[in-house]
Amino acid sequence: MQVREGMSEMVLTVGPGHTLSAVARLMSERAVGAAVVMDPDGNGPGIITERDILIAVGGGQDPTVESVSEHLTRDVVYAAPDWSLEEAAAEMVRGGFRHLIVLDHGDTVGILSVRDVVRCWTEDGAICPVPARAAVG
Repeated sequence: MQVREGMSEMVLTVGPGHTLSAVARLMSERAVGAAVVMDPDGNGPGIITERDILIAVGGGQDPTVESVSEHLTRDVVYAAPDWSLEEAAAEMVRGGFRHLIVLDHGDTVGILSVRDVVRCWTEDGAICPVPARAAVG
C-alpha cells in the first residue's frame, strides 16, 4: 500500500503568525495532531504538532502570545505519495515523529499520521504484526 492510499487529503493549514492557542483550538476542533504551516518566505511547508505546543506551554510560554513561527518542528521530513507505507513508517520511527507532510512536485497534497498507518495495516485499527520491512535497526 502506498502513502497516497493512507494519507488524509484534508490538511489543516495555518500561517506562521497564528498564535499557539489559535492553532491548538483549530487542531482540537478538527481532531488532528498537526497543522501544516504555509510560509511564503519559508523553504517549503513546515509543521506544528501537538507536541510542539505542549513543549512551549510546559516551558512556560504564553500560548496567546507565542506565534507558530517560533515553535515549528525544524527538521521536517517530507513523503512522496508513491512511497510505501512501510517506508513512511520507517522514516517516522527513525525521526521520532508522528506526521509526514506529503508533497507531490513541491505541492502539499496530504498528511500521513501514525494513526493513518495503523488504520491501513489493521482491519479494526487496533493491533497487527508490523511488516518486517518497516523495522528500523
